[in-house]
Amino acid sequence: MIENDASLPQDDQPEVTSQPFDESSIPGKVEGAYNADAIQVLKGLEAVRLRPGMYVGDNGKKGLHQMFREVLDNSVDEALAGHCDTIKVTHHEDRSLSVEDNGRGIPVDLHPEEGVSALTLVMTILHAGGKFGGEGSGYKVSGGLHGVGVSCTNALSAWMESTVRRDGKVYRQRFEQGIPVSDVMVIGVDPEGKGTTQRWMPDPLVLTETHHDETILLRRLKEIAYLNKGLRIIFVSEVEPDNSTEFLFEKGIIQLVEDLNEANDTLHKPIYFHRVREGMELEVALQYNNTYHTNVLAYTNNIHQPDGGTHVSGFSQALTRVLNAYARKMNILKEKDKNFNSDDIAEGLTAVIALKLENPSYNSQDKVKLVTPEVQGHTNSLVGDGLVTFLEENPQVAKKIVDKAILAQRAREEARKAAEAVKRSSAMDSFGLPGKLSDCISKNPSECELFLVEGESAGGSAKGARDRNTQAVLGLRGKILNVERARLDKALDNNEVKALIASIGVGLDLDAGRPSSEDEENGEKTSRFDLSKLRYHKIIIMTDADVDGEHIRTLLLTFFYRYMKPLIVEGHIYLAQPPLYVIKVGANERHYAQTAEERDQIIRNLRKKDPIVTRFKGLGEMDAHELEDTTMDPAKRRILKVEYDKDFDYEVETLFSTLMGEKVEPRREFIERHAKKAADIDWHY
Repeated sequence: MIENDASLPQDDQPEVTSQPFDESSIPGKVEGAYNADAIQVLKGLEAVRLRPGMYVGDNGKKGLHQMFREVLDNSVDEALAGHCDTIKVTHHEDRSLSVEDNGRGIPVDLHPEEGVSALTLVMTILHAGGKFGGEGSGYKVSGGLHGVGVSCTNALSAWMESTVRRDGKVYRQRFEQGIPVSDVMVIGVDPEGKGTTQRWMPDPLVLTETHHDETILLRRLKEIAYLNKGLRIIFVSEVEPDNSTEFLFEKGIIQLVEDLNEANDTLHKPIYFHRVREGMELEVALQYNNTYHTNVLAYTNNIHQPDGGTHVSGFSQALTRVLNAYARKMNILKEKDKNFNSDDIAEGLTAVIALKLENPSYNSQDKVKLVTPEVQGHTNSLVGDGLVTFLEENPQVAKKIVDKAILAQRAREEARKAAEAVKRSSAMDSFGLPGKLSDCISKNPSECELFLVEGESAGGSAKGARDRNTQAVLGLRGKILNVERARLDKALDNNEVKALIASIGVGLDLDAGRPSSEDEENGEKTSRFDLSKLRYHKIIIMTDADVDGEHIRTLLLTFFYRYMKPLIVEGHIYLAQPPLYVIKVGANERHYAQTAEERDQIIRNLRKKDPIVTRFKGLGEMDAHELEDTTMDPAKRRILKVEYDKDFDYEVETLFSTLMGEKVEPRREFIERHAKKAADIDWHY
């Protein structure tokens, strides 16, 4: 419809007539012109193969393992619906992967509207499945509802075979690059059989990575077993037989909390609630330990939300509200005393929140944060009711928790004062920076680097080797405090820690791992972290290539993880890779090696007699020129970026607690368990 131009007088309006479209009236087509021929229609699963990143994240390692998750989630959804109690995953010798369940089996009869087998439909059409139909559909609760599902795995596989056991028969259909190459065929009879087996081979034509990482597979399988108590998950590896294992957790998330706290001394046995209300099923397990950190893991329909959401804020509100009310009721908090805030309540808390919900809403496709609004009130109410009952029935445990919150409240105030003092001393002008810092000239953070160096001799060499325009050097004396074993107010008494905070400029992230709450007293937040004030976009830990150097590196990483975690998440932390050996030939020729194998290869390639091989005992032994050539010059050096995968939250948390915490036994067990896998151990030291 073409409307008259109201700005023209009625008599001057152009005459508008309608007539059939005549294609011959279009000017002749010009090669390369933008016309109808330029509009590409992608049919079936072509779009997935052309743009895998849009559907599974990328065409590399992440996408490869998302393909696995899409298939696994279908089997888990059968378990959620109460039709499956065993899932078997096999990593075959040919590097293909299979997922087998004993659920109902994908329907194979003809779809009434599409006229093809339901199995073919599920495997070849996006958004086809039993999770989209609402009332009366195959599933009420689903973790696998990504809008893509198994059809994407099929599209990105060189071949895929679907085997279905139902109605006393065994059916199979084969696909190649997402296209059916056979009909659904009956290949056998199995009167008692039920379930689905999917086996696929990732396609190297569309994927840059086709070998599955069994660590990632096992991590997801173990997580699923924790979240679905009584679900047996079997992993069989024909590639690495020692990795074959089985997961079955009869206590579900209670066992997850216990395992997370294995390296810590705990104050009580896990507290557990299970409530159902208005289409929502909620499980919560929590336990306090004697550390100063917080670990809250949140899930919706088996999907982890590393950024929390309305279920976490509701949980935090309930915890803060109920413990304050209990402390007042028992006269532990006096009239003049301030209420606890969520930071006080969260110190030493380990908790798992597992929600099952129809039609959840997230802030993004990757589901890192739940935003369903009604969940917050329901979680607040359900957790609050359960916690009130528990505290009244267990007064001794209640007193331990409240006493810990009181100590945390006092320490928080001391830490706040200390942090503010450090902040005041770290003004952006040169007079506010620590004397140990040799700053760079540039004030553009995107091109600036900060090298953290241990020892005066190494610091001296680094200052001589640096590019003064863009490279700053902060010398640290000795090993910094292990913040895993010290409350923050004590850590802030450490001169090296204060110099580090002042130099970087962002302040401290005191909310890492803590549940967020929107009703904190006066809206006060302890955290003063501001990533926009980061003075260097590359922070490079440069320590000796020996055991002591590794220890210093680990202490620094522990500090960054606990109190500047966004620097790790956003990719600002790097590890320098200094060489262990220098191979000298004649007066001027120098070669450097980081390992004994690399050293030997260089010697073999030289084909010259009598090279002089020297092993560096530390960075301080290098002169400025050597340090520049090997470790600091961006054109020649090798550095590693420290990357953080949110999918591995609880493994990272457990690792820091185990290796850096107070308890010795878990650390010894870890070392004994992994000793055979250790590499690059510096036996010289």
